[in-house]
Amino acid sequence: MIKPSFEALGTPGNHSFLLRDFKEHAFSAPYHFHPEYELTFIVKGMGKRFVGSNMENYQSGDLVLLGANLPHCWKTEDAIEGEINAHSVVVQFQDNFLGEHFLSKPECLSINHLLLRSAGGLRFTNKTQELVCDKMMTLATENDNFKRLISLLEILHSLAVSDSVVVLNNYTYTAQQSPEEQQRINRVFAYLVEHFRQRVSLNEAAAVANMSPNAFCKYFKKATRKTFMEMVIDYRINYASQQLAYSNKPVSQICFDSGFSDVSHFHKLFRAKMKISPLAYRKNFRQKL
Repeated sequence: MIKPSFEALGTPGNHSFLLRDFKEHAFSAPYHFHPEYELTFIVKGMGKRFVGSNMENYQSGDLVLLGANLPHCWKTEDAIEGEINAHSVVVQFQDNFLGEHFLSKPECLSINHLLLRSAGGLRFTNKTQELVCDKMMTLATENDNFKRLISLLEILHSLAVSDSVVVLNNYTYTAQQSPEEQQRINRVFAYLVEHFRQRVSLNEAAAVANMSPNAFCKYFKKATRKTFMEMVIDYRINYASQQLAYSNKPVSQICFDSGFSDVSHFHKLFRAKMKISPLAYRKNFRQKL
């Protein structure tokens, strides 16, 4: 059974948080989760970012804050053989990384609120993105432990006061669910991440959740506010949109690569969701470049 892997993290004895600088041919971390909050800055790379039920394109400059136990992964696309195509700076920390009640102090209430908002994942844009990305690069090269700590607090404060932010999951993905329910829905999304471009079966998804198909349909709609097939179609249309924008593949090939089995049905679903035909979407995107 495919399921999101639990990542056990540990901070070095002389640090209160974990800072890592990944340079890879392609991002290799599977769809996973951990109790720590995570701030990820993509220095280099492009592809798909999966956070809970959300799937979006990402590229260099992507800046995302993830709440505790929120499953996620980055999938690299168009990797050039023999080169570093994926580079990220990642900070991971627990809510008590500065002591049990530090973030409850009046001076830290904005940061505390930021962490609550991050339950469904937050993506930062515009000036906040530019400012914090520069600070993340500085943080990655800072050797003084005290300065690293101060830099992280400054980064969190900048994110906390920003209004240039997009919520990735528009419902509280984890906070309203028990640990058992979190594990159940995370297994379903792990199944989707790996299979949405292939044949997806409602019965298989229900089996992953250890439920009957009828009970699973009700459960999934309650948890995500969408039916299971609506979520599958969202994933496929999102993937097709990226292929239309960044490749010269024929629409028919993109249709099949995205998991659809019928071109006319793909056109109908794409137009219903995007309010435009696939070819018009490609043309409009390239006129904006």
